[in-house]
Amino acid sequence: MESNSNIWAEVDEEGRLILPKEASEAYGIKPGARVRIERNANHLRVHRSVSDLTKIYIEPTDLCNLKCTICIRNGWDEALGRMTQATFDNILSGLKKLPSMPTVFFGGLGEPLFHPRTIHWIEQAKACGAPVELISNGTTLTEKTSRRLIAAGLDVLWVSLDGASPESYADVRLGAELPKVLQNLHIFRQLRRGGHRPTPEIGIAFVAMRKNIGDLPELLKIGRQLGASRFSVSNVMPYTEDMQNEMLYRRTLSGIAYMTSPWLPQLSLPKFDFDELTKEAFYGALNSGYNVNFAGNSLSGANDVCNFIEGGTMSISWDGNVSPCWPLMHNHVSYLHGKEHRSFKHVIGNVNEQDLETLWLDPEYVGYREKVQSFGFAPCTFCGGCDLSEENIEDCLGNEFPACGGCLWSQGVIQCP
Repeated sequence: MESNSNIWAEVDEEGRLILPKEASEAYGIKPGARVRIERNANHLRVHRSVSDLTKIYIEPTDLCNLKCTICIRNGWDEALGRMTQATFDNILSGLKKLPSMPTVFFGGLGEPLFHPRTIHWIEQAKACGAPVELISNGTTLTEKTSRRLIAAGLDVLWVSLDGASPESYADVRLGAELPKVLQNLHIFRQLRRGGHRPTPEIGIAFVAMRKNIGDLPELLKIGRQLGASRFSVSNVMPYTEDMQNEMLYRRTLSGIAYMTSPWLPQLSLPKFDFDELTKEAFYGALNSGYNVNFAGNSLSGANDVCNFIEGGTMSISWDGNVSPCWPLMHNHVSYLHGKEHRSFKHVIGNVNEQDLETLWLDPEYVGYREKVQSFGFAPCTFCGGCDLSEENIEDCLGNEFPACGGCLWSQGVIQCP
């Protein structure tokens, strides 16, 4: 079912909303499922059921062949290792038992192609009927590797490109060479299956910083030349003190520029051309202190939305531990409001001890997903004034571990493909 198609539902005599079968099935809304309904002035928003597992992130390894300035490994002291075949076999066995097949995404906090069995695992996941994606830094994407990925049935290849010139790229991806990566992608594009929508699709992931944001327009052109059909732009997560200087969202986190309140005046903007004539007026409107609505979409206030939970995902680290999201797979340090923010990993269980469906439907895990979906956490990303915001152990509203109020993913500042 197309994501942008209209769905017509009926209301019975008792005022109950009856969804068509195809809509219920597409969003995991089964008999007895609990579904969150969000109210707005003119509509009701029905969220995906938290019981619907649609995507599994698998981290083959947290090792990498590069040492990038933006990497989470600059802010942790975690064990390094590779997933064993036995652990993946347990994941595969769990996949086969699921009532519907989720997308399998090979990625995490290391380089997936740094594991010798990743491509074989892609083949096995595809044999189960799963759509499969992979993210890579592209440096080891040789012609032989490209042929193997294509033959394995990979659906989407994501490549991290954080600069449009060799100089800016090397300044971020230490040890990598942009011309080499672009040549690898050019060969990959030539080798893949043709057609109106050639496969595997190519996606570009870009981490925006003060020193490379000017490269984005040129990088979009490069992506088109490479046949990329997907682009994902994220802000940088400061895992070191120095990386705070590269942030592009200081005013966003101040809670001033984009604060929303029912007591603030409302500003509704239409769509218009963004050019030299309009840019100053648009920037001025965004920073006016109004609640800004642009073409029917709010640009003000906190997002308070976890796309990992909303998207029905789980994350599995190289040792088989299951976590709700990438940020909670490993203990690490980042910086929030100029102070260290210590995030402790949240492990639901391990695939070597329980199958995927048992882990996914564990009552405590389901309860956690419902809690995150309603997002009743303290606004640490905009406040950050107390000592409780320096860890994800608890917050000032009484939420216990893991407290997600300081999560930049939930505010739309950081995002993953």
